[in-house]
Amino acid sequence: MRVLSAGALLGALVTLSACGGGGGGSSPNPPPPPPPPTKTLFVATQPSGSVQAAVFTTQPVVNVRSNGVTDAADNATVVTAAITAGTGTAGAQLTGTTTATAVAGVATFTNLGVDTAGTNYQLRFTAPGVTEVASTAFNVSAPVQVTFTIDSSQDVHAISRFIYGLNGWDPAQRPKNLTLSRSGGNRMTAYNWETNDSNAGADYLNQNDTFLGGGNTPNGAVAPGLEAARNAGAGMIVTIPLIGYVSADHNGGGDVAGTPANPAPNYLAVRFKQSVARKGSAFALTPDTADAFVYQDEYINFLNQHYPGAFASANTPIMVSLDNEPDLWQSTHARLRGDTNPATQSGQNATYAEMVQRTIDYADATKDVNPAALIFGPVNYGWQGMIRFQNASDANNRDFLDFYLGQMALAEVNTSHRLVDVLDVHWYPEATGGGVRITGDDTSAAVADARKQAPRSLWDPNYTETSWITQFSTNGPIRLLPRLKDKITANYPNTRLAVTEYNYGAGGHISGGIAQADVLGIFGRENIFAATLWPLSGSNNFIYGGFDMFRNYDGTNGSFGDTSIRASTSDVATATAYASVNAGNANRMVIVAINKSDSARNAAIAVTHGVQFHTAQVYQLTSANSVPQHGADIAITQANAFQYSMPANSVTTLVLLP
Repeated sequence: MRVLSAGALLGALVTLSACGGGGGGSSPNPPPPPPPPTKTLFVATQPSGSVQAAVFTTQPVVNVRSNGVTDAADNATVVTAAITAGTGTAGAQLTGTTTATAVAGVATFTNLGVDTAGTNYQLRFTAPGVTEVASTAFNVSAPVQVTFTIDSSQDVHAISRFIYGLNGWDPAQRPKNLTLSRSGGNRMTAYNWETNDSNAGADYLNQNDTFLGGGNTPNGAVAPGLEAARNAGAGMIVTIPLIGYVSADHNGGGDVAGTPANPAPNYLAVRFKQSVARKGSAFALTPDTADAFVYQDEYINFLNQHYPGAFASANTPIMVSLDNEPDLWQSTHARLRGDTNPATQSGQNATYAEMVQRTIDYADATKDVNPAALIFGPVNYGWQGMIRFQNASDANNRDFLDFYLGQMALAEVNTSHRLVDVLDVHWYPEATGGGVRITGDDTSAAVADARKQAPRSLWDPNYTETSWITQFSTNGPIRLLPRLKDKITANYPNTRLAVTEYNYGAGGHISGGIAQADVLGIFGRENIFAATLWPLSGSNNFIYGGFDMFRNYDGTNGSFGDTSIRASTSDVATATAYASVNAGNANRMVIVAINKSDSARNAAIAVTHGVQFHTAQVYQLTSANSVPQHGADIAITQANAFQYSMPANSVTTLVLLP
């Protein structure tokens, strides 16, 4: 018997009988007619969901299948097959009767596909010499619409634990089990660590106040978050100001420069203190709040003494950010950039040369206190800051980051140590859908679709978003992360990469959760060192759900693996996958599968790995619930291959176990 090599058997072998005709003659006793041929119908399905049937007989074998394969001409036989609905299939989409010529025992049918999962159908078969063949019921799996190919031997590298971060993370709140917090933002540009005073800048009336809290204790505004993060097993990025002045009081009262009718031209001397990189004398753990200066190297020493070993910690380090978005100082902190007119909001732009010199001064002072401190810079706000430092007067059409990195390499020669360890940028996508930017709360179809696609601009050389960046600057794909890595390689090798502020909008909608999960997968696959989301709206439940899919999918801190492996997709526009294993544990693999389509999509998942998996645990994030839900486990009966029906607009964490 010839057995068709195909997918899983979905139908039983059945015996089919048909009537045969006898010839006429003059003999009074004609011989009995030959017995009717007996054929056995075999039905199966391929991974694509197409129908296969094989007929076994003493005659040449005839296989009926719809995979489009034919062999050399031999034993041609005309066969006919029809699919009709069986029990419980009312309204199912079916194809009609198809006739094809069998070549070498293989008949090719191109119209036998069915697209309804888990439905019984009837297949009727006729062939020459057979007037009628009984039918048999069979079940067809849903057709595969996307294929994920996972290979644990390819593209293997450790995932930095610090990509799962949040600005101002509170471990007592959702999301849980993160790995990095950051004390940053506009308030930190003029933060006085000695008194916890800060300046609101353009965010609120340009006033000095104690909005950050902390009382009269040095570092009091930063310490609670720092200690909570470290107690939860996470690292922390603290910010030291570079702008040259920090708040001297918390008196409030609105604009430190006075009013148009009553300006205060001496406000820098009265309302601020000079912020200096180096003290030049002995450090004190109780800083002098009566003098006119605040020393940033003394702040590093303060942290060093209060948290011994923290700067060198592998899992809970203190890391240092060099201010916040200096390319926007002229607008966020115009009063500290030479604008003495309370009626305006425009100070002097920082220059390329100024930014390089400030970086050298403060980074070198920090490293002199603790060489283990990892320093992040220049903390650009976005695209125009990265390429022209927001139109700095000395740009001269030079790319800012190329210049900055090159100058850091030169400065390292003079200081005998690396100054900037991590190239740090912020990324609030400029992508639009229907003319609306995705970073807001708009969830109309056009904006949601653009939001779900926007993470591709982080890496995809074949994707061009709709934005002013692609129209007027790149004239094509942005490829942000590979682009930045290329700059590092060319100008300052071995610099790490971080994105310490980002947000894709719609925190309370599934499209925001999908984008967040996609971004986390990309950060891990693209080998980013650190990343911290900046929450933008009041509701972030679905964004936090995106974090959960990597850090708390089961509600008990179930996490993505620590080692990235290759995960490719046949349709990157509608479905993506990220895969991981744990170093030293081959018996567990975690896959995050994302369906960006508005309809369910059936995925064929093929895994190359040294361990045979038998179970896939399923956790789903859908529009129905911002908290991951545990679905039914999948039994893996084939050799590390299975199908999974991804719900519409969903993120699924699949945990593969032996």
